[in-house]
Amino acid sequence: MSDNDFDLIIIGAGPAGLTAAQYGARANLKVLVIEKLSAGGQALVIDVLENFPGNVEQTDAKGNVTAAPKSGYEFAVDMHRQAENFGASFFYGTVESLKKENDIFTLSLSDGAVRKAAAVIIATGAKPRLLDVPGEKEFQGRGVSYCATCDGNFFRNKKIFVVGGGDAACDEARFLSRLTDKITLIHRRDSFRAQKALVKRTLDNPNIEVRFNTVIKEIKGDVKVKSVILSNVLTNKTNEEQADAVFIFAGTVPQTSLFAQNDFNGLLDESGCVITDQKMSTNVKGLFAAGDVRAGAFRQVVTAAADGAAAAHYASEYLDEINK
Repeated sequence: MSDNDFDLIIIGAGPAGLTAAQYGARANLKVLVIEKLSAGGQALVIDVLENFPGNVEQTDAKGNVTAAPKSGYEFAVDMHRQAENFGASFFYGTVESLKKENDIFTLSLSDGAVRKAAAVIIATGAKPRLLDVPGEKEFQGRGVSYCATCDGNFFRNKKIFVVGGGDAACDEARFLSRLTDKITLIHRRDSFRAQKALVKRTLDNPNIEVRFNTVIKEIKGDVKVKSVILSNVLTNKTNEEQADAVFIFAGTVPQTSLFAQNDFNGLLDESGCVITDQKMSTNVKGLFAAGDVRAGAFRQVVTAAADGAAAAHYASEYLDEINK
């Protein structure tokens, strides 16, 4: 094996990719993780990772708080360090192309280098889905945001609209409600699809006004957001309301354009997610997928981590088979 060759290459360093890196390296595989931004993925923007098993406030015998629950950022930093400590290597850049010849995958990277491995795990995750309404792109970074923990502090005591009906929308609205008592959460349906505990907290929060059957038709402003045009989906009645910010949590888009461009027929479903079996294996031998990019995934940090562990385990089994 040359210095440029690896047993396992993992594309993406979110919770799924970082867990796969840890498990792969602990299995004595030579592991490379390729990440185009920062290790941690969407976990980086989680304020408090309260629903990850064991991540709770710590107290001593006298009831004094000795440690707070980790934030998503702290969790990601620890996972990154853990993977490196077990021996995984990291490259920050992008994969420009992926090919398979015989039993070897060849990856061309953004720095012009080529890396090879007998097994690859796709852990590229997903990015926020756009509303695709007038003003959304124009005011990104000037009142339109997809990350409450990143940008919420800029809008203390301001009028904020939050869009969405899932876990992320409810959780982020709750975070923003600590900064202002003027939160309006709108959802196009007549009920939330979020977990019941999150829904109850949202509906019981006095700083959050919930409006169902409502959508944003346009985001207006000058140098920054000034107002939104809202429409009731049942009556089609529209109205304009003052707004200082719009935080959008309308789902995610799987990051699989690389694989759509390559000759991997049957790899993706209609929504662009990677199809796998229970072993995280795709229809291409040696190619696995884990986390939010995977079809049918329950998109939580804990399940992404579980996917990553399983993908690394079965990738290791696959490598044992072809190396017999």
